[in-house]
This record gives sequence, C-alpha cells and structure tokens, in this order.
Amino acid sequence: MRRFRSVDVCAGAGGLALGLEQAGFDPVLVLDNKAVACETLRANRRSWNILEMDLLDFDPSEHQETYDVDLLSAGLPRVKSAATQGRPDGEKELQLLKATILLLHGMQPRALLVENVPGLVDAPEFEGLREYMEKELIHLGYGFHWFVINAADFGVPQERKHGILVALKGARSGTYLPPAPTVERHTSAGEALRVSMSARGWPGAAAWAHTADRVAPTLVGGSENRGGADLGLTGSKKAWARMGINGNALSDEVPGPDGVQESDTSGSPLKKLTVEQTAVIQAFPEDWHFAGRKTVRARQIGHASPPAVGRALGKSIAEALCA
Repeated sequence: MRRFRSVDVCAGAGGLALGLEQAGFDPVLVLDNKAVACETLRANRRSWNILEMDLLDFDPSEHQETYDVDLLSAGLPRVKSAATQGRPDGEKELQLLKATILLLHGMQPRALLVENVPGLVDAPEFEGLREYMEKELIHLGYGFHWFVINAADFGVPQERKHGILVALKGARSGTYLPPAPTVERHTSAGEALRVSMSARGWPGAAAWAHTADRVAPTLVGGSENRGGADLGLTGSKKAWARMGINGNALSDEVPGPDGVQESDTSGSPLKKLTVEQTAVIQAFPEDWHFAGRKTVRARQIGHASPPAVGRALGKSIAEALCA
C-alpha cells in the first residue's frame, strides 16, 4: 500500500492520527497544546514527531518538514453551536479553525481534512465561517466537500456525528467521494461491552448486554472547568440510564461476581462504566494507553475522534490522491 506524509494538529489523544495511520498516512509532525495529550501520544507512538505547542503560535517556516505534505488534518475543538451556547472559550475555537485554514498558505498540502461539529456543514449560524473558509480554499486552488458522517456507520458502538470538510488541490477534488458506511448493522453498546462487563465474573453481564441493545449516546469529554468524569448532560445521562448505565460518574472497576462495583457508593442499581470501557465506546484499540488520572483520561477519550472514522476518511482521501 502506498504511504503518504501528513501533519496532524490539535491531535488530542490521537484518535484521528491513529485512524489516518491505518489508512496509509505517516505523520511528519503531530501537534497539541496539552502536556498530557502529548504524553499519551508519545506513550503510543515513540516514532512520531510530537510537538507541544498552541496552534496559534505554530509557524510552519520553523518546521519545514511540514512543507509539501500530502495531508493536513485537524480534529479541532468544537466551535460554538446551539448545543454549546454560553461557553466562554468559543472565540478560541474559531481562531483555531481559521488558523488551520491559514496554514495552507505556507504548507501547501495536497489535501485538507477538518473534523468538527455537524452544524459546521450547513447550519445558518456558521454560514459566515463557511464563506471565509471557502474563499481561502478557492484562492489557493482547492476544491472542497462538506458532509456529515456518523461513527456508528463505521463500526463504532456510538451515535456520534461529525461535520467534515475535505479539500483537495486542483483536479483531485473532482475525484473525491466521501466514505461509504463499512458496516451493515450498527454495533450496540451491549455487544461492545459485554466481555469487559463480565471480566470479574459478573453472571448478569449477558442479561445487561441484552438490555443495552442500541448504540451508545455520544460520549463527551466535557469542559476542563467542570467537575469530574461523567457521561454528559442530563439528556445524555437519561439515555445512558435506559441502557442500564449510571452516567453520573465513572467507576474504578467493572462489577464483581456479586454485581457490585466497590467504588460506586451511589446505591443505584445501574452500572457505571470504567475509563477503559469509554475507550471501547470510542473503538480505540485495547493497547492504546491514555496518560493522566481518571478524569483527565476520560476527557481525552471523550474529546477524541474514533480511529475508525479517521481510517475511513483517510482511505477516501488516499483514493483521491491516487486517482
């Protein structure tokens, strides 16, 4: 299989970069501004060139290995949408999105991949932002494609929609096709978690898995300014509860033979997920290590792009680059 050269910015825990690697893209540089994310990346890929730096301070001229790569990818922090009104950090997120587009001037990659909220694709509130991005892309000779994909269509046991921008230089854009679903049937949360739920001998794991017979709600990372590790806002927690999951916090262990999770003192009959089980919900490989304490690890996982989504997007871009 032909290999390609890429740069991944705002990499987080590396879900997008990992999926792209599986699709044939070897990063010449992986960038994130959080020390713990960079620790996670180094723990899993010692061969990657990992740079701890804010994207707004990044100058490609000081890292010339980033010039003339095949792909610039960015799993950016979510821009403010109807679901995140009132967040104080929204302006920084817009700046990061615009900074990614401006990188094209210096780096001149053959393709660009931006992953963000579904609303970025067609919501009226983002019309001005889309116009800015499209103007810059046209000026630089890129054709572009906006679309939304659902991680569940690619084997991820989770309802997780992604707003995607793919842009390619020149005539290659005309050959690009968004990735088609890779599974005929969605994987339920129960299917994905049954083995781990029974790891300490809980005999009720199979019955629980039968109840959790749908894809999980969207896993969230939450704000660094908000509390500990949980599974999201009230609406999400109610959806988790219908699957037999207590979304108010995470457990340190799966149920024992008596069905008890020793770290859970809530008295609820619902089971709590462990951090490792949230990684299963994101379809990370079992050997992918996340640095930090429980809450920090959970946030990295919740903010990540599932590797399967990155792999599908990478394969679709590789096909266009080879056309």
